[in-house]
Amino acid sequence: MAGRLTGKRIIITGAIGNIGKEAARSFIAEGARIVIGDLAEEAGRAVVAELGDAAHFVQVDVTSEASVANLIARGVEWLGGLDVLAQNAGLQRSGPIASFEQADWDALFAVNARAHFFGAKHAIPHLRQSGKGSIINMSSLAGKRGGPGLVAYSASKGAVVAFTAALALELAPDNIRVNAICPGWVDTAFNQPAIDYMGGADAQQQKIAALVPLGRQARSDEIAPLFVYLAADESAYVTAQSFSIDGGVYNG
Repeated sequence: MAGRLTGKRIIITGAIGNIGKEAARSFIAEGARIVIGDLAEEAGRAVVAELGDAAHFVQVDVTSEASVANLIARGVEWLGGLDVLAQNAGLQRSGPIASFEQADWDALFAVNARAHFFGAKHAIPHLRQSGKGSIINMSSLAGKRGGPGLVAYSASKGAVVAFTAALALELAPDNIRVNAICPGWVDTAFNQPAIDYMGGADAQQQKIAALVPLGRQARSDEIAPLFVYLAADESAYVTAQSFSIDGGVYNG
């Protein structure tokens, strides 16, 4: 079904990495217009140049409320309104908790958790004006199931799962849906800190073979379709959910 997002106005953060870029590309392929927010200006503008006239770039530091507010305001101005906020920006840090630095803990929560609060806070008035809306938050399998070396990362992503469920209930009377995506292992440079902690790519592959029923990592283009579904009207009755895309690891 082509054109599932025709007329949709979407702001997405963190769209220069593998998953975010695939999501942005899929949004446009389905007829949406999008604003990409990212801290890396040169890379962000390169993505927009690749995606064409349906995309626009605004530099943002998601750890700053003022910067996020500016992204939403400028994005709404360019789009002429807002239907979907996709909060994909994220940070990975790994290490045993007994030697984990407070600065790394704080950075994880600033990017992975607090930024979702900033984005939702400033997007909600515009989503209300549209009469319906969708907020898509990026969590992780780690937010549901932790692991050695992932305590801080898991805690920050678990906060997103809880935030998503509570916010969905708060915004349901406004016909604004809130859901989260929880990928497992994905073949992306984002996971390099965890791979290093595990002892390298060979050790990671051994763990994936033992842990993942499908026996492999996901590709970024296997995550992007869920972004499209949650942005589209076909998911109009779906809210307060955290969807695992993990090859069968989390089946509780």
